[in-house]
Amino acid sequence: MALESPMQSFWEEVTCPVCLEDFTAPVTLECEHNFRQAPLSPQCRGTEQQGPLQPNQQLVKVVELAKQLSFQAAKRARWDGMCEEHQEAMKLFCEEDQTPICVAYDRSQAHMVVPLQEASQEYKEKLEAHLKALREEREKLLRRKTTAERKSQEYLKWIQVESQMIVAEFHQLRQFLEEHELRLLTQLEKLDEEIGRFQADTFRKLSMQISSLSEWIGELEEMCQKPASEFLQDIRSTLSRCETGEFQLPEEISPELEEQVSSFSQKTIALSETLREF
Repeated sequence: MALESPMQSFWEEVTCPVCLEDFTAPVTLECEHNFRQAPLSPQCRGTEQQGPLQPNQQLVKVVELAKQLSFQAAKRARWDGMCEEHQEAMKLFCEEDQTPICVAYDRSQAHMVVPLQEASQEYKEKLEAHLKALREEREKLLRRKTTAERKSQEYLKWIQVESQMIVAEFHQLRQFLEEHELRLLTQLEKLDEEIGRFQADTFRKLSMQISSLSEWIGELEEMCQKPASEFLQDIRSTLSRCETGEFQLPEEISPELEEQVSSFSQKTIALSETLREF
């Protein structure tokens, strides 16, 4: 007697002893026997079940596991080269079902069938073509990556050099601006001193002229108060002094100082326009 395979023994354990089908919604009797929703359990010889039927969920899980293992075993056996149904070697390949078949395969279906080795070689050539294209694409990507890395390094180096150059240029620019600022402030200070001296001299001259003019006005006012005989004495001389005694107004600012102020203003405007460009 041929020995049963472990899978066959497993299936006998998950098959209903009454209908000989795999357990679907199995239930358990009080006698602890399992069956597929039938009123009789031949294992305990009972003719009527006393008490409620208990669903056996654990057995449901075992049946599901058995189905999965059976499917995987059948699939593995087919690809291992032996037909489980006809016990023949898998020498052919069905293009429609994409699976190996034996020579006893039902030819009534209009499926394209080729020798297994021929199909293997054909698909291998197709895969080799794809592999070649993929390898070429990978080489392109590797070259692109190398180029990108080189350019990235070049840009990083350029940025570093530019950064150093900018720091150096602005350092020199700060030195130049500081020197130029000091020079302009010095010139402005000298101009301020010259304007101050000119202003003091102008005030002094104006004060002297105002004082002299005030004295002359006082004399004339006093003369106008005298009697006619005294008033007319030396009247010509007095009028002559009035006609020739015009006072000359001093300049508000000298042309030299005005030119210096204008020149300095132009320098300030030029500096503002230059700095605005930054």
